[in-house]
Amino acid sequence: MEHLKDAIDALKYVNAAFVAASVISVAVLWLAGIGPALWRLGNGLARRKIVIFANNDMLASLTNLLCDSGLFRRSNLSGITTTGDIGRCEAATLFLVYWPDWRDNIDDILHRKPDSAALVVYAPREHGPVPDDVLNRLNEHRNVILTNFRGRLLNDLVTSMITTSYEKK
Repeated sequence: MEHLKDAIDALKYVNAAFVAASVISVAVLWLAGIGPALWRLGNGLARRKIVIFANNDMLASLTNLLCDSGLFRRSNLSGITTTGDIGRCEAATLFLVYWPDWRDNIDDILHRKPDSAALVVYAPREHGPVPDDVLNRLNEHRNVILTNFRGRLLNDLVTSMITTSYEKK
């Protein structure tokens, strides 16, 4: 009977060691898998500069959409309303283009976009489809997203922040 109690006590220690090893293993795997994505998203939301290419009324509307979500800081957003100001986009790592206002200048924007930056083109269907030749040019570049819905726009911006890197200074 005494040997049975000793065996049960030994199993308690083995079981406790197994549970402790499992908890540590799950924590390490979680930090290695999910941790970097959460870190990049947090850094992106806190530091990434977003430039919005849109004319006055739509610029205000898109800025308010982003700020009202509670995810983006107004200080991280800047707007470009004319082609003469395109040079101001060089500090940004995420470009948001309102297609109806910038359809004639998309090549200028693509030329300025670094390979590591994301470009989200918001093209509502009420203004007609994006022509196939433009779609083909957009497809030739990395990290380019085309969206037709305002609700999808926020999701695409957040996803872009996770999947594209920002350069540390």
